[in-house]
Amino acid sequence: MPTPATTDEARARLRRALSLRRGPGQVGAAVLLGLLGFAVAIQLTDATDVLSRASRADLVQILGGLDTRTDQLEAELRRLEQTRSELQAGAGDSEAALAEARARLDTFGILAGTEAAEGPGVSVRVADPQGSVRAVAVLGAVQELRDAGAEAIQIRGGPDRVVRVVASTPFADLPSGGVSVGDVALSPPYLLEAIGDPDTLQTALGIPGGAVASITAGGGAVDVRQADRLLVDALHELTEPTYARPAPPADGG
Repeated sequence: MPTPATTDEARARLRRALSLRRGPGQVGAAVLLGLLGFAVAIQLTDATDVLSRASRADLVQILGGLDTRTDQLEAELRRLEQTRSELQAGAGDSEAALAEARARLDTFGILAGTEAAEGPGVSVRVADPQGSVRAVAVLGAVQELRDAGAEAIQIRGGPDRVVRVVASTPFADLPSGGVSVGDVALSPPYLLEAIGDPDTLQTALGIPGGAVASITAGGGAVDVRQADRLLVDALHELTEPTYARPAPPADGG
């Protein structure tokens, strides 16, 4: 496709050719100039024969057609540029929306326990040498960690037994000793791993009369250690709610 610069050059050559008087030498020069301009602009192999046989009226008509075609190409170029701009803007919006959706999905996944998480936090080891630590005491420690801002929690208890703790995770005592967490039987020592601000989490567990005090008073032992990086990789499997359904948005009025 001829470029605007090439088209302008062709026009200029044609106009100069048309402005010459029709002397024999001048006509030949005009035809050569016209031939060169059109050979570059439209790249026709037979342009020499066409232009050499063209009359002044033919050249005027060709120039008019070239002007029309140039206008059409310029209009098409503007349309394509507008389309490109719209596509680029739309792609940018889509990419930003996709990135935001992915970020929200990661956040919800961590809070719902369906995504692994890592970060600073505390490790809480609960020993139970006398078999006196009950599920309610372990749940109390979990609640205190949540209240202190823990964002992801898991509990280990026994070989290869680890459970991600979420809002719906049940805690229960086992008849044979130990604690059931999320329907998984755990045995002491229990290791609670919580991601959050280490200082805040440790301070919350040390509140007088809290979960740690309750565990130690019953014969258990608690060791709280801060960590720069913890990996909470146990995953919770989501289930369909039996009774709860999405509520319609509240009336803004």
